[in-house]
Amino acid sequence: MTQPGGTPGPGLRTGRFGPFAPGAEESRSGPVVLVESYGDPAETAPLLPGEEQLVARAVPSRRAEFATARACARAALAQLGVAPAAILRGARGEPLWPAGIVGAMTHCAGYRAAAVARAADVVSLGMDAEPHLPMPGEGELRLVTVAEERRHLPELAARRPEVCWDRLLFSAKESVYKAWYPITGRWLGFEDAVITPDPDTGTFTARLLVPGPVVAGKALAGFDGTWTIQDGLIRTAVAVGH
Repeated sequence: MTQPGGTPGPGLRTGRFGPFAPGAEESRSGPVVLVESYGDPAETAPLLPGEEQLVARAVPSRRAEFATARACARAALAQLGVAPAAILRGARGEPLWPAGIVGAMTHCAGYRAAAVARAADVVSLGMDAEPHLPMPGEGELRLVTVAEERRHLPELAARRPEVCWDRLLFSAKESVYKAWYPITGRWLGFEDAVITPDPDTGTFTARLLVPGPVVAGKALAGFDGTWTIQDGLIRTAVAVGH
């Protein structure tokens, strides 16, 4: 396992992307650095002062997810020349990055990852990973989708039956929220955006149903994102440019 701020070890994979699309071809000059960890490490990565208290009462599995995601984040920051720093949490649990940095983290069983970029290059990042499994039931699906999205599910399933489209919608909304919140400081509910995946290109659009933030002098009407399915995981990502 990598020490905080060190270079990626055997358990971590590093890539640069521009545009940000986990699973896509890397770009050496891309502005986004992504570091991923596969598996569930038996050893817990070291934490920095201030982080320990955030998981003091957490069960071992949650503590391991928290620590490994931050090890990924510090390895990614090191690629940008940023010194190791504690990554604490804000009012809604969002990661607090060093000055001049934007980023996102995610974790699920068997996978943790962090993506970072300089704020001069990217306005905001969002990413999420989920097991490639159907949602537990119709009730859960209705909680995280709107009617328009549910109407399109049969068509998507007909074109790509191997994809768990309901879970992909959930993951895409998680990525959208993670990109939205640092810009606005406001909550965005599952009912506040409509996700339209493209089954052929591995991309999606998110149309906002609430007023969007102003970015580069223009009100943001939605987000563009990417999705990929690999190693039993659904991964989604969003990058907001200047």
